Amino acid sequence: MTKIILSGCFGHMGKVITDCVAKRADCEIVAGVDIGDGTAAYPVFKSFSDMNVDADVIVDFSHPSVLNGLLEFAVAKKMPAVIATTGLSDEQVAKIRETAKEIPLFFSANMSIGISLISELAAKAARVLEGSFDIEIVEAHHNQKIDAPSGTALMLANSISDALTEKPHYEFDRHSKRQKRDKNEIGIHAIRGGTIVGEHEIIFAGLDEIIKISHSARSKELFAVGAVNAALYLKGKEPGFYSMKQLIDEK
Repeated sequence: MTKIILSGCFGHMGKVITDCVAKRADCEIVAGVDIGDGTAAYPVFKSFSDMNVDADVIVDFSHPSVLNGLLEFAVAKKMPAVIATTGLSDEQVAKIRETAKEIPLFFSANMSIGISLISELAAKAARVLEGSFDIEIVEAHHNQKIDAPSGTALMLANSISDALTEKPHYEFDRHSKRQKRDKNEIGIHAIRGGTIVGEHEIIFAGLDEIIKISHSARSKELFAVGAVNAALYLKGKEPGFYSMKQLIDEK
């Protein structure tokens, strides 16, 4: 039985993960961390500095401001952590990578196996089509999402960029420009509205043909399942930086 500390337990994803774990026999949530108010079947603390419950792994779906305290606690307890919070800065991601030298850390902007698969497909397509196709990424999310573009859109763009011999720049805003599209760019566009869970489409536009790779999330439960599976995968691992790629490769 894997014991989990859930960071961001009163948030929407936290509630989904709580429900997801309650249906499983291989893990349990033994404590939560959240600055908000709510009720849970496990003890909830306002911060990691208040935490006095031991566990096997942390699952984090909270806010970027929580990261430092989480990492300090995880290092002190030698406890693995799955970090699924979006909107982290480049400096924070770098800190995660540095801390992963001391403890096992699993980090992904999207916990969906499907997103990881289309990321690999997009990278392969970029290698094959490089130089002759323009690349655009369009993402859509609900009207309550704060960050834009999504962390997933940036993850897809980075995967494509890493596959190209000539590194592109990202274009987020064309409305103020009166010029042709730069061939060496990836356009990234954000849509916010209604209750859209998550839509991502990568467009390769060439001469007289268009190739599209897309993913549609129909519920948040798929992200919860991915995060919990990542937590079980991380238990007992050596210190290091882990992602969905490693999890998929071991399937």
